[in-house]
Amino acid sequence: IRRLGELHARLLRRRAAAAAACPAAADLAAWQMWYEESLDGRLAPQGRRDMEHLARRLAARFPALFAARRRLELASSSKHRCLQSSAAFRRGLGPSLSLGSDEVEVEVNDSLMRFFDHCAKFVALVEENDTAMCQVNAFKEGPEMRKVLEKVASALCLPVEELNADLVQVAFLTCSYELAIKNVTSPWCSLFSEEDAKVLEYLNDLKQYWKRGYGYDINSRSSCILFQDIFQHLDKAVEESKSSKPISSPLIVQVGHAETLQPLLALMGFFKDDEPLKANNYVRQTHRKFRSGRIVPYAANLVFVLYHCDQVKTSKEEYQVQMLLNEKLMPFHHSNETISTYADLKDYYKDILENCHFKEECELPKVNITAIDEL
Repeated sequence: IRRLGELHARLLRRRAAAAAACPAAADLAAWQMWYEESLDGRLAPQGRRDMEHLARRLAARFPALFAARRRLELASSSKHRCLQSSAAFRRGLGPSLSLGSDEVEVEVNDSLMRFFDHCAKFVALVEENDTAMCQVNAFKEGPEMRKVLEKVASALCLPVEELNADLVQVAFLTCSYELAIKNVTSPWCSLFSEEDAKVLEYLNDLKQYWKRGYGYDINSRSSCILFQDIFQHLDKAVEESKSSKPISSPLIVQVGHAETLQPLLALMGFFKDDEPLKANNYVRQTHRKFRSGRIVPYAANLVFVLYHCDQVKTSKEEYQVQMLLNEKLMPFHHSNETISTYADLKDYYKDILENCHFKEECELPKVNITAIDEL
């Protein structure tokens, strides 16, 4: 928001000079700067609608789970937008879920929903380490971004030295936010062609890849606490079912961030390319699997569905699982099928379930002081 304000102010100052020569700059100077810092981290009205509609669609898809008097367990990150998302999801279900009381208590659980904040190794080596983003920074200075930069500077009648990759990215994000939040084609969009958009998409994917995806092992390993929590819930449901008890938590909804989901999907091995995303392989990555806009769009969601199957040949087939990402069935890695026995799924992820320990993964490596002195 600050960067956008800075860019907009710059265009306002040059308004008179730009009017005839630069129609794009004149249009943008006339554009109303409506983003305020108080909006930071808040859920937009469209975001609330998205969550309400998601709840309705899931309830329609799994009517037995969302039936009246079924217990809903709701957990959220402490961030305002997540709490608002949780409330919107609950509202979307309407009064049909009679859950003992009118309002479901939302449990704030940052250790699960914001595990990355609690992982010292991730914070020190990735989050707060400037060199960790060297591929992102190299791409910002590379030939593809340079071309976009020069084109935008020319359209705005600004000296190219007055722009940088961050300001251009802000202009592009504003174009996308206006479309998502207000459903309008913003004047900011006129600065970019489809090819420019692909370059800026790659810039964003590079950042997600190195900060939340496959770039560093700790990005995904830090999510094993959440991965194991999901399987503990599934285990408990299987145990209760086997002993003919009612399922104590038939419906568990956890509301986090794109940064919660992306590492978890990487831990499970989804959307992994043969070659890492780097500053110098933009063209080779044209058909990459790792596209954060498709993996974690607005209101992204990952659903695990556990089935109890009666008519089966073996006891192993009695419990089966499906996984949906953004409401589409995902083929499992071990079988390439969209349904798996629960036993096979646990077996495939046995190593993560048994050997990925959050505390050990996230401990900062002990530094040998004498070795550093010798250097």
